[in-house]
Amino acid sequence: MKKPVLIISYYWPPAGGPGVQRWLKFAKYLPENGYDVTVVIPEKPHYPVRDESLVKEIPENISVIKVSINEPSRLSGKLSRKRTKNLQRGIINKKANLLERTLIWIRGNLFIPDARVGWKRHVLKAVELYFATHKNATLITTGPPHSVHLIGMELKYLVPSIKWLADFRDPWTTIGYHKDLKLSERAQKKHLQLEQQVLDQADMLLVTSPHTGKEFKSKTATPIQLITNGFDIQPNTIQNQPKGKFILAHVGTLLADRNPLLLWESLQELCDEIPSFKEDLSLQLAGNLSDDILLSISENQLEKYLDNKGYVSHDEAVELMFNAQALLLIEIDTEETKAIIPGKIFEYFASRRPIIGIGPKSADIELLLTDTHAGEFFNYQQKTALKKHILSIYELYKKGDNKANFNEQISRYRRSHLTKILAQTIDYTWE
Repeated sequence: MKKPVLIISYYWPPAGGPGVQRWLKFAKYLPENGYDVTVVIPEKPHYPVRDESLVKEIPENISVIKVSINEPSRLSGKLSRKRTKNLQRGIINKKANLLERTLIWIRGNLFIPDARVGWKRHVLKAVELYFATHKNATLITTGPPHSVHLIGMELKYLVPSIKWLADFRDPWTTIGYHKDLKLSERAQKKHLQLEQQVLDQADMLLVTSPHTGKEFKSKTATPIQLITNGFDIQPNTIQNQPKGKFILAHVGTLLADRNPLLLWESLQELCDEIPSFKEDLSLQLAGNLSDDILLSISENQLEKYLDNKGYVSHDEAVELMFNAQALLLIEIDTEETKAIIPGKIFEYFASRRPIIGIGPKSADIELLLTDTHAGEFFNYQQKTALKKHILSIYELYKKGDNKANFNEQISRYRRSHLTKILAQTIDYTWE
């Protein structure tokens, strides 16, 4: 008999972006590991990014409970559609106008911990019947939005016999944008209080990065399990370099704070110094871009090389990765972002194209790149080394020798393998 597990996730297809795929893929492989999976998702949510291609990946052998949700972003969207979507995506304008500053203040101080907090009462009512017949189920909540964990905390109180695993795809109070929400002292205190309650009352904490695990270990005695994100695509089998331009590609959102000036400056200098470089260069950016990124590219006279794809489907993103000469992995240069491991890095691994990582010193992504030999990492003070490395890749490209990386270390990041670890973790909580 399969063991029951209930997953509560705000993000689910047709939501786009890498975050949705974590539990979509766990739900796919958990039945193979002896689990009867039910997923609770919002009904008609207001997702800032949508990818209809992911709908076809929803497993047929799981149950889905759709629960109504009131989205405050619908109302604010009537005031300013673009600004509201940017806030939902995490794009906070550093030169915000009065309306934007007001929306940010409301988001940070009136909706704690986030704007989906009102979904809680609807979910609690919707799952009453499930827990009436599954008193020994495993409950998994995944955030952000971290208000989903408040649902888990309430259910653990109402049904003490369940085991509750709280999954943190990102940190809570130490995430980079938290300080930009214009929090009052009362709001900040409330965030810290709620975070501590969740950390202490869950039976197990799941984290996606070593830094987050270390942070939580300093805050609670609750057991912690590191399970990174991963990939579920078929790895690239072509060893030779792709044909065509010298494509440097970035897949994903580029925020104002994630603006690698050292990269733009290095590319501009290489264009000035090497005539063939500017003839071959193509800078492909797929995803939501802040105006600051576009301005920096223009100021460094790179706009003629820019291929701005905008948001693309998951299938298109994979094709872009496979056809790049090198993949750009860029993280914000702050202490808080050392813990962030972008979900795209794992599909970057599967693409087997060289990765150029840029981020803060001692970031977790540096450890991953070193471990898999999938690329090189540079902090924001290493412009000379970065420029030299890009040139070395370009020289390989000109020789037709910019080959793929076939290091088998990447196999540990297959979604099927990671789900086995999750299944073992669930079993451990019941011992």
